[in-house]
Amino acid sequence: MLTELRISGLGVIDEAVADFAPGLSVLTGETGAGKTMVVTGLRLLAGGRADPGRVRRGADKAVVEGRFDLAAAATMASEDRDQLDRLLEEADVELDEDGTVIAARRVGADGRSRARLGGRSVPAGTLARFCSPVLAVHGQNDQLRLLRPDRQREAVDSHGGERARVALRAYRETFHRWREAERSLAERTGRARELAREADLLRHGLDEIDALDPRPGEEAELDAVIRRLTDSEELREVAGQAHETLTGDGETAEPVVNVLDQLRQRLAGAGDPALDPIATSIDQAVAALGDAATELGLYLAELPVDAADLDAALERRHDLRALTRKYGTDVDDVIEWAAKARIRLSEVDTSDSAVADLTATVARLALELEERGAELTAIRRAAGEDLARRVTSELAELSMGGAGLVVRVTPAGDGLAAATESGLDDVELALDGPSGVVPLGRGASGGELSRVMLALEVVLAERSGGGTLVFDEVDAGVGGRAALSIGKRLARLARTHQVIAVTHLAQVAAYADTHLVIHKAADSTGGDGVVSGVRAVDDSDRVIELARMLAGMEDTDTGLAHAEELLGKAQSEKSQAQVDR
Repeated sequence: MLTELRISGLGVIDEAVADFAPGLSVLTGETGAGKTMVVTGLRLLAGGRADPGRVRRGADKAVVEGRFDLAAAATMASEDRDQLDRLLEEADVELDEDGTVIAARRVGADGRSRARLGGRSVPAGTLARFCSPVLAVHGQNDQLRLLRPDRQREAVDSHGGERARVALRAYRETFHRWREAERSLAERTGRARELAREADLLRHGLDEIDALDPRPGEEAELDAVIRRLTDSEELREVAGQAHETLTGDGETAEPVVNVLDQLRQRLAGAGDPALDPIATSIDQAVAALGDAATELGLYLAELPVDAADLDAALERRHDLRALTRKYGTDVDDVIEWAAKARIRLSEVDTSDSAVADLTATVARLALELEERGAELTAIRRAAGEDLARRVTSELAELSMGGAGLVVRVTPAGDGLAAATESGLDDVELALDGPSGVVPLGRGASGGELSRVMLALEVVLAERSGGGTLVFDEVDAGVGGRAALSIGKRLARLARTHQVIAVTHLAQVAAYADTHLVIHKAADSTGGDGVVSGVRAVDDSDRVIELARMLAGMEDTDTGLAHAEELLGKAQSEKSQAQVDR
């Protein structure tokens, strides 16, 4: 839920803050006051295009900040909630203590754009992904997008609920496996000679590597062994002299350890306690030198004496370096190349058995795809029929009683040749009116499209919850009883969603839980433009605003009485609707 919106330097708005509450909030105001800028700001938060032409004249930047309370996200579809949680984790964004997060967008007069989420800089695309499940803005452009086949299909799938989501997911998984198997088969059969040559090269390389069977880190081990073998005589002389010095040669020299041990005994037997610590230290030195003599003996025993060992090590290193010249910079690279080569070899195998196995796999996946597609089509047709019936009922309440929604689910083409990631069928929304059944794009005016979209939202909302829906003049081109019906529908939609509506009709505004007015005043900086702000109205101020919207009669008793009567009736109907639930 959007709890607060701050805008600065955007269009006619210098500085404005709007607080939003649950339920239905309406934004009203005179023409040119900046109602559109509020919607523009929300579109920026939703990742929309940054247009420097929207920056207020004289300002160096426009900034929009929205605070979202994600407690309502608990009522989202599980997939949407999981997607939101993953995004926040990926962006390293933590919620404030009250469970809210601030999304912000900055647009410079030079065209540069910056986005922030939870105080962290993020790409505008991340902001769009964040807002996708929590904020939906509907305006004239969105009504035009409703004419796109993919949006119409998404509406039907959304109405299909969990069954449609599960069926579509299963279909897509099979579709991608089938496409990959087909691609592999076409590659093997269409490029058989080329792939056979590639396979020969891979086998030759693997044979060379397998013959040597290199080990990770083997080069470093060989280098150490070769150094020891090369320097073995010098090492033997040094280690031998040290060993003889410690242990003696049995003929001409007294072993160092023996000399020290005799010295320790003389000190210990001197009878002076002050010499005991010194005797102990010498005893410890004798023990340490004894250990060193033992280790030197082992070292000398292990030193290689066979020149053939050096030749073998040098030859092994030469062979390994021959491999690294062909397959990598070091032995570890060679081993990695071999692992990848084995995988690739399995992919380019053009033997009869391999092609036959892959052909069978393609056939099996094709059959599975047809079954998944048929299941998805059946779910869409059932969902489409129910959606058409419910939307038609809503349209009757929106003064479009002569029209009905028709959902067509038809094969996209001849079998799997027309298969796409979205299914085996085309989904089209059409209006059944005086001219017959015609697609929305050919048979609906802008005002009718607005009402069709509103009717769709009301029906689709029955299967979802949470989030904020924004409607920009969804009541365009209507009035009278139809306007009252739109107000009722928005209020009904606000039972499960937060709804924000920009409207110029008092009949719609009267149903709001929160009424915000965009007001304008002369530019205090001396410019010839206007500045706009946002204020909440209630009680008598709200009656005055409704009277202005009715006929510019906010200064007359008749106008005020009419507005008060309209407000009282709308609020009474809302209260009764809550009781009836």
